[in-house]
Amino acid sequence: QVQLVESGGGLVQAGDSLRLSCAASGRTASNYNMGWFRQDSGKEREFVAAITKSGLSTYYADSVKGRFTVSRDNAKNTVYLQMNSLKPEDTAVYYCAATTIASPYLRQPPFYDYWGQGTQVAVSA
Repeated sequence: QVQLVESGGGLVQAGDSLRLSCAASGRTASNYNMGWFRQDSGKEREFVAAITKSGLSTYYADSVKGRFTVSRDNAKNTVYLQMNSLKPEDTAVYYCAATTIASPYLRQPPFYDYWGQGTQVAVSA
């Protein structure tokens, strides 16, 4: 199995940037497609971004396109989420997740096998 630990969250103002990291252990990160999801208080978990095993393909929710960038460094067993031009509606707990399934399902939480504990991002107006 793989363990995932997110870091890099914090409290920022609208327009600021944050870079989240997801460190994997137990298995090499290259075995997994990776996704980022977020969940604000009282709301459902939603897809943010995903990246395939090789890093050659990425996917984004419409709400973050042009602002967020997902990347990975398999040598470090780490996936990143660069978040720019943050908005108050980006406030949420951000989770990284890992799956071995095919890329057509990477936007859907039920297809991920492993999840981190999350890191809080709060964006003030």
